Amino acid sequence: MPPGALLLELVPVPVTDIDRAKAFYQDKLGFHVDVDVSPAEGVRVVQCTPPGSACSITLIEGLPELDMPPGTLRGLHLVVADIKAEREKLLGRGVEVGEIVDSGGVLYVYFADPDGNTWCLQHMPWR
Repeated sequence: MPPGALLLELVPVPVTDIDRAKAFYQDKLGFHVDVDVSPAEGVRVVQCTPPGSACSITLIEGLPELDMPPGTLRGLHLVVADIKAEREKLLGRGVEVGEIVDSGGVLYVYFADPDGNTWCLQHMPWR
């Protein structure tokens, strides 16, 4: 790792039901489940990675240091090459997604997980 580097690798996502959230992220969004472990009694950690991403999310129970109210995470971005195709893919998997919004040349599609944590697809045509 280069000196001075700060690599964002894991974002905790607060949920009420890990199994339901795991199914949503795996089956509806197509995230890869990297880890599903219970390292101690009352603790469970599920780590999922979006396709092609270097950053993962984690669904955790039993660790007070990472305790947040479910549904309070807002605006996580998934950057995509073809927003129309990705929107259609999510719709086909049963995800309730909004329409494509043009925000000054950057395109967005908003949706939420079962707990109300919000996400968006983002497309920057020049990228």
